[in-house]
Amino acid sequence: MTAENQTKKLSIIAFSGDFDKLTAAFTLATGAAATGYEVNLFFTFWGLDAIKIKQGRSPVGKGFLSKVFGIMMGGLKSSPVSRLNFFGASPKIFRYLMKKNNVATLEELVEAAKQLEINFYACEMAMHVLGLQKSDFIPEIKAVLGVASFLKLSEGGQTLFI
Repeated sequence: MTAENQTKKLSIIAFSGDFDKLTAAFTLATGAAATGYEVNLFFTFWGLDAIKIKQGRSPVGKGFLSKVFGIMMGGLKSSPVSRLNFFGASPKIFRYLMKKNNVATLEELVEAAKQLEINFYACEMAMHVLGLQKSDFIPEIKAVLGVASFLKLSEGGQTLFI
């Protein structure tokens, strides 16, 4: 197979649950998918918050500490900005500015990723640590993977850590 016939592949490790970092991850993912790349999004630790079914601050997970983390995190609608969060006002300001400037919001990017059939994967180890199960996540999660499986899946392409 020549280089021209190989599938272009981008794998993104979404480690952060911060609004701006998730926006960057989904912007890169949807842009790559729209231009013909195979795209794999691997959600781990705080990044898992972006793909939970229950959005908002709710006790998700097994065990007391897992439920506390679920209440503290809160999903896409509650994701903080990594710097200058201003007590939670910054994501609202960003969403307003994005809409005002005809830029896709984080929620719209997530929906676009689903429509573009981007591959969503959840990190098995992080799920165990946080007391989460596959049923806690959106149905678009293709599989729960360990690191070795993800590395094999992403082989031959570019990998980004956000």
